[in-house]
Amino acid sequence: MANVVSEGAQERGTRTLRAEGALKAIAVDQESPERVHRTLEQALVFAGAAFVAVYAPGQDGELLCLVESAGVPRTLYGLRDSYPCAGRSPVAEAHRGGRPVSMGPAELAAHAPLRRVPSQDFHLMALPLHGNGGGCLLAVSERSAGFDTDDRTCLELVSEAVAFTAPAAPAEGGDPPPGAFSLAMDTGRVRVGDDLLDLFGLDPVEFDGRVETLLGLTVPEDLPSLMSVVEADHMSIGDRELEFRVLQPTGPPKWLRLSGRLLPGGEGHPARLVGTVADASTLRSDVTDVARVQRLATALATAVTVRDVGDAVVAALRRPLGADRIALAELESDRLVVTVLDPPEPEVWPELWRAEWRGEWPDAPVRAMPTLAAALREGRARIWPAGSPLERALAEVGPGGLAVLPLPAGNRMAGACLIGWDTPHDFGTDERALLTACAGLAGQALVRARAFDAEHELVGMLQRQLLPRRLPRLPGAVAVARYLPSTAGLELGGDWYDVIPLPDHHVALIIGDVQGHSAGAATLMGQMRTALRAYAVEGHPPDVVVGHANRLLMDMESDLFATCAYVDIDLEEGSAWCVRAGHLPPVLRYPDGRTEIAEAEGGPPLGVITQADFPMSPLRLAPGTVIALATDGLVETPGTDIDEGMARLAGRLADAAPADLGLVADALLGNAPRSDDVALLLVRYDGMDLRPLRESWTVWRVPQAVGHARRFARRTLRAWGVTEDVDAVLLVVSELVTNALVHTDGQVRMDLTLINNRLRVAIADASPRSPVRPASISWEATGGRGILLVEALSATWGTLPVSGGKQVWAEIALGR
Repeated sequence: MANVVSEGAQERGTRTLRAEGALKAIAVDQESPERVHRTLEQALVFAGAAFVAVYAPGQDGELLCLVESAGVPRTLYGLRDSYPCAGRSPVAEAHRGGRPVSMGPAELAAHAPLRRVPSQDFHLMALPLHGNGGGCLLAVSERSAGFDTDDRTCLELVSEAVAFTAPAAPAEGGDPPPGAFSLAMDTGRVRVGDDLLDLFGLDPVEFDGRVETLLGLTVPEDLPSLMSVVEADHMSIGDRELEFRVLQPTGPPKWLRLSGRLLPGGEGHPARLVGTVADASTLRSDVTDVARVQRLATALATAVTVRDVGDAVVAALRRPLGADRIALAELESDRLVVTVLDPPEPEVWPELWRAEWRGEWPDAPVRAMPTLAAALREGRARIWPAGSPLERALAEVGPGGLAVLPLPAGNRMAGACLIGWDTPHDFGTDERALLTACAGLAGQALVRARAFDAEHELVGMLQRQLLPRRLPRLPGAVAVARYLPSTAGLELGGDWYDVIPLPDHHVALIIGDVQGHSAGAATLMGQMRTALRAYAVEGHPPDVVVGHANRLLMDMESDLFATCAYVDIDLEEGSAWCVRAGHLPPVLRYPDGRTEIAEAEGGPPLGVITQADFPMSPLRLAPGTVIALATDGLVETPGTDIDEGMARLAGRLADAAPADLGLVADALLGNAPRSDDVALLLVRYDGMDLRPLRESWTVWRVPQAVGHARRFARRTLRAWGVTEDVDAVLLVVSELVTNALVHTDGQVRMDLTLINNRLRVAIADASPRSPVRPASISWEATGGRGILLVEALSATWGTLPVSGGKQVWAEIALGR
């Protein structure tokens, strides 16, 4: 135990000594404009801080203004760019009292100046600065225990170093230092030196002092990133650094690097953006490990998904460290589910990993790599140089050197990062600190990204449950559908589609869109889809179906409205009726390749007007015609007219080969914008190979009605050449007609349909009550056997609602 304590004390002492050495090395370079920032970065490495900043009194002396920061964006913790000197903030209390102020999650939740709803718990520590007019050093830790004793010692060393190097607030007049600039955010006037103008190729005499003049010399592709820096509303203080190109009179563009920060002006003074611009070629070889940590923190702050986190880690570590391969994996139970491999080719990774391949990425068992399991249990970064005795699954990752970085997140391990070299790698003295700092940042980001991915998957699952699981097989037609959820945010969308088989070889195609993106929109979408299906199955014409859905939505008193397009196709005749309720018209592709946007008259959206008209427009479909129904997410983009989008859709549909509708749908969605949900329904009408034979008979309520129905059925079957199972058909006719005459009032109609040796007998009456199959029948019962006989003689039977009544039908397979 004594040895363990001694080793721990020695390690802590070494950390303090290394921090002192790093700060002394930075203090030597007094002329460096980045010395304050580099000093703060030591708190990220040696004190485990996630964010650190310097606040100094403003020009009016009433505010403590943020003048420099490092780490993740301050907005993640609700920190402001200035605090009143007389206020109750930790910054002000440390400045006035001259003593450190420390707060944990409980104190922060109750503290008025910092009250917020944090994404996670964090600890905050403010240390006073005793030089250059005072001020405060503010540090944030995301670790569950906060800053320990050694962390605080390192923070005190950083605060002492900052107190003697912190720059005074830049004055409004005078020449800026070499390579520096100062931009007034209210006027756009910029003060620069001759050396900076020389980088842009400008003559100081001709420069008009406007920032637009400098921006006009940049390469157009780099202008958006520069604009994000000079716009104050999007500025994160202390973490803006980017490279851009400026045009040259001859030769290729020149690469420059800008580092900037926003200085709040305080009461009565405008905010200013100050920083430096330098030739990028002179800085690339001088990037420090701490700068890499800061860049990784900036990248992880905007990483949304687990894949984004992996890509940011790879970009920050593999090339700068000269590594040959890097893997990032999530820890799930006893398995490492690898989310990012770089390079991605399976053959460059160990045989065990390839044997455990799961889809796109491997699923590696931790128990097969005890060295890795031990590193995860200890929670410390481990480095093995070339030739270290390791299990084969790890030795093949880094034969020239291997680094295993457990990714901590609070009091557990979120995963691991493996970095391997093929040739012997010389691990520098500061490389372990770099890897440890990167691992801590990546672990926290991985947990946040995993939560986002899980929520996004839940949203997608709920959306899929509200849409049809599969489309029905249609006689004489093929239907495919695609749905793409929006990638912007996590809210549910309201786009839907449906394909509804109807009697007499009709089919209803529906596509719609509920206003907005929310759980309410998705719920309303499900209700509208169910209502339209119910009204369609009842046998109403298209305009009545849409009209009923409109009245239903009005009665629901929802604040949302919906649009839809409804197309009823007669698969026997090749004709269709289209009804539009504020939705896009169908796009038709004819067999000769021509496309046409259907001229279908439209009505208002559903849920807007109670007494609305929804006119029906006819469509003629030749065999081979493709009907495309889409929501506006496929054709509408910001800044373009929706008619242009419809024309593009028609043009792309004309270029597609309709033989495989699945490929056509994928091609149409290939370049779809993802700012909105997208639903697409394609139907190719091929025509029915066999046309059914049909006959109808009105059954009069006379004593001989059943006999008349039987004789009509017999004559019809004889005319159709049916000679098999005639007696079975006549018995089914007798039972169904008798039930209708005995148990209902009003008119009764019999329809006979024959196709593919299947005869359909349908009896329609005016009663909505469906016949019920009896569970049991006693010997003394005088009725109730009719449905049992129909069930025994038919391949299938059922009932359909018909306007005001029902239809009882049975299908008999002839020649069984």
